[in-house]
Amino acid sequence: MATTGSSFERALDELGVSVTHVDRAEFRDEIENAVDAPAVGVPLAETFGDAAFSLAETSVEVDPTPTALRDATTGVTGAQLGIADYGTLVLALTEQASELVSLFVERHVAVVRASGIVSEMDAAIEELDEEFSETRGSAILATGPSATADMGTLVKGAHGPREVHVVLVEEDE
Repeated sequence: MATTGSSFERALDELGVSVTHVDRAEFRDEIENAVDAPAVGVPLAETFGDAAFSLAETSVEVDPTPTALRDATTGVTGAQLGIADYGTLVLALTEQASELVSLFVERHVAVVRASGIVSEMDAAIEELDEEFSETRGSAILATGPSATADMGTLVKGAHGPREVHVVLVEEDE
């Protein structure tokens, strides 16, 4: 896993994505450090199936109104997987419209478990295949800040966040 995690961080660094390592005890404090107010988010327990990843005691507004979403600077979501060879985040779509929280803000803070990092795209597709076949679910594959060069010069933030930060949660051994 150390090699896969290192590869993931190298790929994120090449994309200009910052990373912070935390353990469960530091999780909420790091969320506070990572967000620029106002911040909106979605319940992370849905992504991780773990109540320890609650945003309840943070300044992040969970289940935001359309107005709060429009005014937000930062969006916080869970990433189901991290794909090491590309630095890609797999953002599962949720009933709380996690895609809106991750795409309509200037800064996206994605929380991913270290155990959720896979080495390559094929491994991610394999892992998601059974789940998506059963649930007919889908996901966003997000690789770095939004950028386009459609009109010549590279423009960041045209179709999504200008800045991405990953909070990598180390699991207890």
